Amino acid sequence: MKDDQLLERIDAGWRNAGLSDKRIAMLTYAEKLTLTPGEMEPADVDALRRAAFSDRDILDIAEVVGYYAYVNRIADGLGVSMETWMAPEE
Repeated sequence: MKDDQLLERIDAGWRNAGLSDKRIAMLTYAEKLTLTPGEMEPADVDALRRAAFSDRDILDIAEVVGYYAYVNRIADGLGVSMETWMAPEE
């Protein structure tokens, strides 16, 4: 992204960053799949379809979210330290 103001708004909270309805639908799905995967249901996929995502798009979203969860758990399980530029500010 080449929009620093948008990135700042997303960093402050994506729900109020002025994103399109399509992006909000994608991020809502990604957040639920990340935080409460056992609560996913067909309605979550239907919401993405209503937002004009194709079935291939939905598969891609699910795979990316799942991949990041996998990689983070492997890193945590092996005690891999976060890069200093990624560490949360205190």
